[in-house]
Amino acid sequence: MSIYIGNLSYDATQEDLSAIFSDYGTVKRTQIPVDRETGRSRGFGFVEMSSDEEEESAIEALNGAEWMGRQLRVNKAKPRERRPRNGFNGSERRAARY
Repeated sequence: MSIYIGNLSYDATQEDLSAIFSDYGTVKRTQIPVDRETGRSRGFGFVEMSSDEEEESAIEALNGAEWMGRQLRVNKAKPRERRPRNGFNGSERRAARY
């Protein structure tokens, strides 16, 4: 499972995330998605730690904490929802052609 970090400073780097979360255990992976057009951080990120216990400890300690001038929202990441591309699913596109 991974941890979701919301309200992240646009200046935060993956190394910054790794450093702050390493206080609570072993960080396996960090990710900060960037906008395709601007290359700028989207203001949230993900951290994966080596155990559920470490993740729970980090969530408890960091949720609501102020970091880099922002109040973090830290919780378990939810699975990504599948969204249809272009707002339509395949059957709607086929129906629109006729």
